[in-house]
Amino acid sequence: MNKVAVGIALSLLLSGCGSVNNVLVEKTKNVEYYRIFDIKTDADRYEIAESASDGLGRNVNDAQEARPIPTSAELPEKPGRFALENPFKGSKFAAFASSGGQLGVKVATCEGASWTAKANREISGSSNLNLTACLFPYNEGYHLDLYATFTKKEGGLLEISRQMSNAMVGTPEEWTEKTFLDIVRQIKAETGATITYLEGYPKLSGTPWLDEGDDITAKN
Repeated sequence: MNKVAVGIALSLLLSGCGSVNNVLVEKTKNVEYYRIFDIKTDADRYEIAESASDGLGRNVNDAQEARPIPTSAELPEKPGRFALENPFKGSKFAAFASSGGQLGVKVATCEGASWTAKANREISGSSNLNLTACLFPYNEGYHLDLYATFTKKEGGLLEISRQMSNAMVGTPEEWTEKTFLDIVRQIKAETGATITYLEGYPKLSGTPWLDEGDDITAKN
């Protein structure tokens, strides 16, 4: 055991056995994020898709994008919404994956979207960030649905080094939010769209998606 680890252990012992137990246990947490934005603009779906692709490319290691052919000549009155599916539902693998606090295997689908993207990014202190983006056109504009998952570790003797790394390069949560918001900001920058944040999870406190001068509003 190195000196840093010994120091952590000794300092924790002074704070009581219960606290020591909790902090020294290394925990693996599976995290899900989603954000939905409404976009009002005169730009067509090709321009919006290009802008979204530009924003996505700023933060990911690789991405697979698609632009499905519309199945109807008329735009729907209501936008679509991403859905979560388990491709192994009903199998032994699905039961194993969802046991023991796991989220299980979830795949975000974008039926009816005019642009979709699946991407990942390596983030220090976590497993890769896996992201799905869906752009849904409707008769008043577009909805941009963003969904992401990652796994992170907390506690244990390596927690101090994780916190030091997070302080320098950002936490997995901060990188997830930045990846989402750079897509939205790029759409606004390239098209001048009016963008409204509609909903998301985890719950947002305040307006962290806003940069000074941005015109992205939150729905009341």
